Amino acid sequence: MSACVRIRHDHTAHSSPPSRASGIKRPHSPPPPRRGGRFRIAGADLSASITVFLIAVPMSLGLAVAMDAPLEAGLISAAVGGIVAGLLGGTPLQVSGPSAGLTVVTAELIQIYGWRTTCAITIGAGLLQILLGSLRAARGALAVSPAIVHGTLAGIGVAIALAQLHIVLGASPQSSAAANALALPEQLGRTSPAAPLIGALTIAVLVAWPRLPGRIGRAVRRLPAALASVAIATAVAAVAAPGIARVDLPSWRSHALPEPPQGPVLALATAVLTVLLVASLESLLAAVAVDKLTADRAGGRTADCSPPASDAPAAPRVQRSDLDRELRGQGIANVLAGLLGGLPVSGGAVRSSANVRAGATGRAATVLHGVWVLLAAGLLVTALEWIPLAALAALVMVVGFQMVNYAHIRNVHKHREFLVYGATITGVVLFGVLEGVAIGIAVAVAVALHRLARTRITVTDQGGRHLVVVRGQLTFLAVPRLSRALGQLPRDGDAVVELDGFFMDHAAYETIQDWSDAQTAQGGHVVFTGRSGGRIAEPASAAHSCCRPWTPWRNHHCHDRPDRSGQPVDARRAAATWAAFALDENPGADQGPAGSAEADARAVDVTGAADATAGATGRSDTPGDGAAVPRRTGAHRLASGLSSFQRNTAPLVRDELARLAREGQRPSQLFITCADSRLVTSMITASGPGDLFTVRNVGNLVPPPGAEAGDDSVGAAIEYAVDVLKVESITVCGHSGCGAMQALMGTRPDTPPTSLWRWLRHGLPSLERMTSRHHAWARISGRLPADEVEQLCLTNVVQQLDHLRAHESVARRLAEGALQLHGMYFHVGEAQAYLLAEGASAGSGVDEVFDRVGPCDPNHAHPYDITHLSDPTSLTALGDPGDHAAVSVPTGAVGPADPTGSGELERTSA
Repeated sequence: MSACVRIRHDHTAHSSPPSRASGIKRPHSPPPPRRGGRFRIAGADLSASITVFLIAVPMSLGLAVAMDAPLEAGLISAAVGGIVAGLLGGTPLQVSGPSAGLTVVTAELIQIYGWRTTCAITIGAGLLQILLGSLRAARGALAVSPAIVHGTLAGIGVAIALAQLHIVLGASPQSSAAANALALPEQLGRTSPAAPLIGALTIAVLVAWPRLPGRIGRAVRRLPAALASVAIATAVAAVAAPGIARVDLPSWRSHALPEPPQGPVLALATAVLTVLLVASLESLLAAVAVDKLTADRAGGRTADCSPPASDAPAAPRVQRSDLDRELRGQGIANVLAGLLGGLPVSGGAVRSSANVRAGATGRAATVLHGVWVLLAAGLLVTALEWIPLAALAALVMVVGFQMVNYAHIRNVHKHREFLVYGATITGVVLFGVLEGVAIGIAVAVAVALHRLARTRITVTDQGGRHLVVVRGQLTFLAVPRLSRALGQLPRDGDAVVELDGFFMDHAAYETIQDWSDAQTAQGGHVVFTGRSGGRIAEPASAAHSCCRPWTPWRNHHCHDRPDRSGQPVDARRAAATWAAFALDENPGADQGPAGSAEADARAVDVTGAADATAGATGRSDTPGDGAAVPRRTGAHRLASGLSSFQRNTAPLVRDELARLAREGQRPSQLFITCADSRLVTSMITASGPGDLFTVRNVGNLVPPPGAEAGDDSVGAAIEYAVDVLKVESITVCGHSGCGAMQALMGTRPDTPPTSLWRWLRHGLPSLERMTSRHHAWARISGRLPADEVEQLCLTNVVQQLDHLRAHESVARRLAEGALQLHGMYFHVGEAQAYLLAEGASAGSGVDEVFDRVGPCDPNHAHPYDITHLSDPTSLTALGDPGDHAAVSVPTGAVGPADPTGSGELERTSA
């Protein structure tokens, strides 16, 4: 579970809304319009642009080396991608530049057609991107199977790593990935140590830089790892290996520009389509990833949705990506890059994620990064020529390895698509990108057809009754085997057909229907069920009208709702079932898969028999008779609930409960709350099996250790949870309208010493605390409690936390800093939870304030997890202005209403 408490600013009820001219934006309101269309640059954008620039320069040079392209072409693409795609693209925070995914494709095009024709191919691909973006086809590109996309990128990464390994070893790469792999043993035998050592140093710094510990490590980690690794390798090479091969930037005067393409038209068209496919998919996938990163950062929240520190500024909201506009922007950037003699451009995940994490707020960071690259290309030529080629090759080799993402492999394996993933990788490495994509699509289609045709049919004899289990989709391809299996059953026997699939075509339906008709005509009895055991012939309204599992508990008493006959639905179904067994149901009745009219009539007749039986006993369930629907007995309610669980919920939780049974319970929280039936802990905390270790008693009381006539069961549960289960937090939860608190306020000295009275004595300290002058009254979300009962409910939570701290095991874990205590109050009528301020929960705060828990963005948080609140005392989670209205407290044990309206009430003597 995770949690998030919405931060709301503390405005008074009479505060006026901020004016439009003030520059302050209301929450969830659109940004104010730009004045005069000026291009605004925030300080965060400036710093983020420098961070991305420091990553982009070595990356662009390294990719140019990997493609065997002119080195200045990489800088041109970085500048054009940053400025043009940054201004015109549909993803404000995405940073475009030379594409790692196009490394293998571009290198092959340069070898076949030369550099100038490759630039023309880049222009053609850009024009097609503009066309597709104008036709709004960007979303269609995301329809490609993720296994094929990730397999393509992983195959490209393998090819990049194999090629760059030869440069790290001081040689030149071969023409293909297979040739690079075959030539590697020979290259290892005749390599010189200088280049491999510089490459190894670059990789070591890349890996270790983000993991530098301590205060110094935090300071130096602000410098990007890519720049740090290349700078250190350059400095070491300048001293230890002055003769190593370095970057050679030719004069801009000799830079080659595109020429009209020359070659077979079909081959050139294939090359353009390949560049279009890879560049577009990489850009669109990166845009989706940027949206996710930006959403995690939205509102100042962290990835786990815990609130930021009180002094941390909220991150600005950034508009979601317009993928069609992004595709058009990438196309214009590719056209311009090709015209200027640059590499193909696409959105890059590495640069874009760095831009988001650096705090960029808009397009200015992306555009400025391109400006800095352009200035570096003209002013830092001498410095760039000191960089060893082995360092750039090692940098790009690590990028290639990172494209083989283990998380992607695990994901495609979980979805049983690893065969498609592996086939795509193999095709890309052995034959090329376009061929690998075609192989992946072919394998994906074959796998889909195999799954569609793979239907398992088993027949089991269960002592005179046959069980036929059909697993998979029922199509015409499975009809021969299905007909053969059904034909082997006795003509006059009973059969249960369990259909476990999501699709049945017309041929399969007719086969089953014809067999069912023939079976029942010859005296057999056929029942069709789903995997959960419910009859398929039952009306959907009866089986699944409500009580759907894993949904909020709305209408969870639907089994008590009367149907048209006046009986509760579940009661009517149960009566029909039992009457059918009692009357020896006619075996010749028809129950086809769709439910026939005869079957429905029989159900009515059976129910009528049950109604007649009820009438004979003097009971009438028909509303027309003026009688109310009878309340079901506890035994029947229990049986009905268990049946509903087995039918609807058990299939969904069986795997999770099996895992918990194997691994044992490891809850993170001990939850102490009242035994009140209206308080459903799993619902209000959005928790599931294994999350909470719950203790429930009358009044959510925690007897202090050694108390007279104490109850050791609560203390035992606390010791077990703290010492054995090692829970991280303990929550004491009270609630509104608590009957225990009402009974406690009504106790008198002559109250008989019953079991309830002896238990409620543990709440007397709460009553004394409420009437004492030495303790501040608890407040709830900016207001005073509604009445004295609510005041006692709140005070009782605070007092029981004091009792908790008196337990030896709790005190020891608190001293170690391994345990947290939390107070919680749940208003039943409002369905609203409140959390006690952290200082009061820890026993160090003066004000006992219960702050309202607001709803959170469902994409990033669950409604409840008090363990992730960093500083609830700094949050002013106030509700509507009406929450601040004065509330009169009845006179009595608490005290009179405050005549001054200051919010403080006079107290009576203890």
